[in-house]
Amino acid sequence: MSKTAEGPERAVNGLLSVAQLLEEPRLARLYTFVLREGGVTIDGVVDALEMPRTTAYSDTGTLVELGVLTRDEEQKTHVYSAVPITLTVDLDGDEYTVTPILIEAIGRAPRDRDLDLLLEKHGLGKLAAALTYAIPYAEGEMSERVAARELDLQPAFAIAVLQALREVVLDMESVDPYFEDIRSASERPPETAD
Repeated sequence: MSKTAEGPERAVNGLLSVAQLLEEPRLARLYTFVLREGGVTIDGVVDALEMPRTTAYSDTGTLVELGVLTRDEEQKTHVYSAVPITLTVDLDGDEYTVTPILIEAIGRAPRDRDLDLLLEKHGLGKLAAALTYAIPYAEGEMSERVAARELDLQPAFAIAVLQALREVVLDMESVDPYFEDIRSASERPPETAD
């Protein structure tokens, strides 16, 4: 393969890999679990995520094919490690960086009614926006009330979403190597109410 094609090919394949993680919560959950653990065997996946062994083998194989997990085949029992991912999207100057923290939020959605409802009713874009408010909220830089108001959701629902995402932020802050690259709502002042 020519060196000229490697950059675009790798970039587009990376985009497709991240897109699949954003679309499949089970794969997202597995990916961030392996990222947090630093290295895990199939037995570790089966025990921790309470998933059938065949599913664990299938899903880790899929993630290896996508290039977001590696498999150490030097040992008798294979050890899987996560490749930290980042994808920055820039549309007409509006930029957002997808990092493992958003992948973790996707992975939690099926087990969290508020996150699941947010995705169902408002989509992935609203989840990403909510995460930008959950970061300063979790870090004590923005009040729950201000963050909820800025999300343009029903207030009680916005607060429930922020509380769920607060746990995601606190769990992933030290694990996500690109945490500092995530756009935070505290970078721009909230609009004041009239």
